[in-house]
Amino acid sequence: MSDPAKIRFTARLLRPASPKGAAWTFLVLPASASARLPTRSMVSVDGTLEGRRFQATLEPDGQGSHWLKVGKALREAAGAAAGDTVALEIAPPAKEPEPRVPADLRKALAGAPHAREQWSSLTPLARRDWIHWIASAKKAETRDRRVANACSMLASGKRRACCFDRSGLYSKGLSAPEPAS
Repeated sequence: MSDPAKIRFTARLLRPASPKGAAWTFLVLPASASARLPTRSMVSVDGTLEGRRFQATLEPDGQGSHWLKVGKALREAAGAAAGDTVALEIAPPAKEPEPRVPADLRKALAGAPHAREQWSSLTPLARRDWIHWIASAKKAETRDRRVANACSMLASGKRRACCFDRSGLYSKGLSAPEPAS
């Protein structure tokens, strides 16, 4: 008998329009598959693509669905190419994976014991939101300011990064890449 928590679907692998010559591909989940996920915002999944296991964070596409970046290694292991329709099976993981902490934030937290203590008490999802808020800065000076502000806010007891729209539905700050033609 199949596991009802697993979401099965097919999707077409697309190349991003930029950067030119990108080695990765992406796919947009069908609305029916995305609707079965626990949130419209970023969501971690364990899955298979053409039978090859992967773990990833799906990104919101700003349209109420999600998209998945498919790296070259996974695509090649699955024997797939841009333009192919691939079979996927995904489900939220039993345990939320820890996000990779960027070097600048890691260094700032190392020098701020109260912020580091608060950071350690957060869930992986909350830490991912802080990292996303910092990484979404378009300019280096904005990112530097956000790292400093994050440490200050964490040290003062704040647990949530900010008030950004995690789904991209309202701010349009999140979206799937434009496919190459």
